[in-house]
Amino acid sequence: MSEAGKPEKAKAPKAEKAPRPTGNPNEKAKADAKAEKKAKKGAADKAAGAQVAVGEEARDPNYVPRMKKRYHEVIKPALMKEFGYKNALQVPKINKVVLNIGAGEGSQDTKKIQAAQNDLTAIAGQKAVITKAKKAISTFKITAGRPVGVKVTLRQDRMYEFLDRFVTIALPRVRDFRGLNAKSFDGRGNYALGLKEHIIFVEIDYDKTETVWGMDIIINTSAKTDEEAKALLKGFQFPFMN
Repeated sequence: MSEAGKPEKAKAPKAEKAPRPTGNPNEKAKADAKAEKKAKKGAADKAAGAQVAVGEEARDPNYVPRMKKRYHEVIKPALMKEFGYKNALQVPKINKVVLNIGAGEGSQDTKKIQAAQNDLTAIAGQKAVITKAKKAISTFKITAGRPVGVKVTLRQDRMYEFLDRFVTIALPRVRDFRGLNAKSFDGRGNYALGLKEHIIFVEIDYDKTETVWGMDIIINTSAKTDEEAKALLKGFQFPFMN
């Protein structure tokens, strides 16, 4: 019989190849455990990061500073009655509080300007910025562009928190304190006062402070007259002596 006429032999199916061993089973178990641990750590870090971000944006949605609450519930109605405002928007308010420490010695010693910045940051609860001289003053050995002080501007909740600490805690610690001078208004509703020692604030540790700084506090209000501004600050319990 010719080759063409011969029937084809049935081919046996090929046996499937067994998977190659991946190596030592103990090593595979270790690798799986390591990957699982890494995944859990990444999830925990992500959750922690989310919590920090939320905390920075809003510490507590229900928190209201004591002085802010006092302004809306006590001071505002009293001022409307005293000055006869027809609209609640006419009632003056505190816009911002500026704290300043003049540290001229910092032009010669950067450590002192850094110390002043750290102290003011602790007092304000907000990072203070370094101010630099705009022009040279040979009498005080100051050159243009050198650091001469630090300042910080407070608004909203931090402003009310500072005012609360200042009036109720810091001022009673001033030696021989007899009251604030009511003549320090500028005629446009703004008030400025100076402190001889910044260590009156409880945030400053006297034993760890090398230099005692003087400090300026400027309170900017929306009042149009000094009389209105004084009544506003009296509502915040500022102890004026005149």
